[in-house]
Amino acid sequence: MRIEDTDQTRYVAEAEQYIIDSLNWLGIQCDEGVHVGGNCAPYRQSERKSMYRQYADRLVENGYAYYAFDTAEALDQMRQQNPNFQYNAATRSTMNNQFSVDSPTMQQHIEAGDYVIRFKMPADEKVTFTDMVRGTVTFETNELDDKVLMKSDGMPTYHLANVVDDYTMQITHVIRGEEWLSSTPLHVLLYRGLGISDIMPVFAHLPLMLSPDGKGKLSKRAGDRYGFPVYPLAWKNAQTGESSNGFREMGFFANAFVNILAFFGWHPQGEREIFSMD
Repeated sequence: MRIEDTDQTRYVAEAEQYIIDSLNWLGIQCDEGVHVGGNCAPYRQSERKSMYRQYADRLVENGYAYYAFDTAEALDQMRQQNPNFQYNAATRSTMNNQFSVDSPTMQQHIEAGDYVIRFKMPADEKVTFTDMVRGTVTFETNELDDKVLMKSDGMPTYHLANVVDDYTMQITHVIRGEEWLSSTPLHVLLYRGLGISDIMPVFAHLPLMLSPDGKGKLSKRAGDRYGFPVYPLAWKNAQTGESSNGFREMGFFANAFVNILAFFGWHPQGEREIFSMD
């Protein structure tokens, strides 16, 4: 179990203990993680910043990433002028980055720390990978943008942090929602750029659980509206005062809830419906 807390604007302090309490109630024992330790510690991404920086620097040195100095205001203005704007191979040379400024200016930006590191998405390529759910999937790189890998505060984005952590923690399978399918070609290219594509994990992108009204994915608000819990345990956000009911508080047994979770988006052959944890 690792805590992915690179987006500090969304960080909720008590959420980590809530996750641990939920796993304990469900009888899901972690072999290693933030609360039990292990050979790959630390397990909070916010405590692994120096490690990510090494990999970001390697990508820059090898020409797979670059420094960009555009302000948030300038980027917002670009998107207002053109809602379809993409920061990519077609627009890269017109933006404020290491390809459009001289060396002294670039050095000033770097010394001041007012930069991000972006992935240099190649032009006119196809990225193909195998998904356990969808089979062979192919993306055109011209449809993908130069994602930020390292933010100006020194924190990595999801893309860089997860690839580095999956590599260093020897993760074999990445199972996640289908909204991340379009990010997978970037992750495949990151493995290639870091020279570790031979040990890339297997990907499986699962269908999302949708709201009963069919409008978007299931949220705790939808559960509250329709009268069923979404969280395993009752939850209250100390900062906002928001609260949601839990399966435990509604009288569900832990092993029944695990059985529910196991059957989302899948079922075995035959009519058997109840399984043990094993």
